[in-house]
Amino acid sequence: MSLAANIWGLLTLLSVVWVVYDVLMKNRSLSDIMKIVWIVVALIFGILGAAVYYLFGRKK
Repeated sequence: MSLAANIWGLLTLLSVVWVVYDVLMKNRSLSDIMKIVWIVVALIFGILGAAVYYLFGRKK
């Protein structure tokens, strides 16, 4: 694997871990269904899913 692919993979992993942590620990006002939806979105779409969660899903 190239260095760029390794860096991209690490960034994707970190973004998914951040979304899971934020959904479960910081954003307690979300319903259980929405928590599951955001975690699945982050797992499927990676960095793009984390960006969408940051813009639309996080409690301000």
